[in-house]
Amino acid sequence: MIKIYNTLTRKKEMFQPITPGKIKMYVCGPTVYNYIHIGNGRSTVSFDTIRRYLEFRGYEVEYVSNFTDVDDKIIRAAKELEITTPEVAERFIKAFKEDTAKLNVKPADHHPKVVDYMQDIIDFIQVLIDKDYAYVVDGDVYYRTRKFPDYGRLSDQSIDELEVGASKRTGIEQQLKEDPLDFALWKNAKKGEISWESPWGDGRPGWHIECSVMATQLLGDTIDIHGGGQDLEFPHHENEIAQSQAKTGKTFANYWMHNGYVTIGEDDEKMSKSLGNFVTVHDILEQIDPQVIRFFLSTTQYRRPIRYSQKTLAEASNNLQRLKNTYENVVFRFNDAKSSLADDIDNKKEFNQFIDQFIQEMDDDFNAANGMTVIYEMAKWMNRYAEQSVVSYEMLDFALEHFTEIMAIFGIEFKENIADEQVEQLILERNEARKNKEFERSDEIRDLLKEQGIILEDTPQGTRWKRQS
Repeated sequence: MIKIYNTLTRKKEMFQPITPGKIKMYVCGPTVYNYIHIGNGRSTVSFDTIRRYLEFRGYEVEYVSNFTDVDDKIIRAAKELEITTPEVAERFIKAFKEDTAKLNVKPADHHPKVVDYMQDIIDFIQVLIDKDYAYVVDGDVYYRTRKFPDYGRLSDQSIDELEVGASKRTGIEQQLKEDPLDFALWKNAKKGEISWESPWGDGRPGWHIECSVMATQLLGDTIDIHGGGQDLEFPHHENEIAQSQAKTGKTFANYWMHNGYVTIGEDDEKMSKSLGNFVTVHDILEQIDPQVIRFFLSTTQYRRPIRYSQKTLAEASNNLQRLKNTYENVVFRFNDAKSSLADDIDNKKEFNQFIDQFIQEMDDDFNAANGMTVIYEMAKWMNRYAEQSVVSYEMLDFALEHFTEIMAIFGIEFKENIADEQVEQLILERNEARKNKEFERSDEIRDLLKEQGIILEDTPQGTRWKRQS
């Protein structure tokens, strides 16, 4: 059975979904004011890999990941870019979808946006006010943190420790609160900012309330898994638990999962936009094969930190190429074999041991690193088998099917190399299309060849081509 490290209890627990065979999963998505950096990309890829593994194990996963499209950072970006707040949000939502698609991240079943849930947010806050968990001050609404007895449990902090940190904050907002630990559910509108009408005056929601509302609206009062980056444990997820359970009286999420940081440099400094040491996924994709980035991000155990460097990217590239070579070797042997055993039961049993061991490693809190160790051994076995003088077509087909299925968990999809003759034929067709000024077809052929790793160069002597290394 699958074991998950639950941040709330600080231990691995046997996974038991609310409904057998079905999983409700919510993962905090990006605040869309810029391109996502590689740390954000790590979270997106990690939970996509976990989702894919759960589906591989036979679960039906309803997966929700939100877009925060109302926020101080977005408002500042709108001023800098001299466009509206919604225009900023839509620009970077589009960029997020394009960049993550290149990383072969499956779209969420639901990608909710805050602006579409404004009335639900207002109604949610009103319930908290009615229950005396929240109070209004000059158009702002704050949550009474001390009224929730388990506050600090997720981040493993006592209320006294949190009070010391909160007491050091200054500013007008701190002066309005009953207690320095209280947090905003609704913010009174400032002049010129985007706002919505509410019973407490024009304003917009605080960050934390948004995910509570979208998660419960789409998945119900209690969900199976809530995930996000390690930096979201406190205060974001801590506050989500407090406000959600205060409203419903039910457990908000049964399992809390948090991925580790991406670090950079010799000192393993955490990568973040606030530190100014970040690298965007958008920029990296212009320089590095998306499959290498995906492989780099998905093959470390999700709770462990990843060091981002040219060296670690090169290692990922080399390891991925080894696996691609295995796939191509076995495909070639399958197509080229002159004789075949009718069946190969003993070798099939041996191969199944790799599958069983892989599942055992991944069932242990999605340990991708240990899972990959098994895959490398599987690949060695496949290469040795393909080198035998007599093989079984059925065995080769069986190995290829399961090898590609397992690699798809990590977002890696193999393609057979297009033959030289096919490349030449498509180039002739493209040249004819250009001659007839059918430029749409010409571009379509170029894109098709590019997807196959074929690079075209138009010269005065004709079109030259080469395979991308």
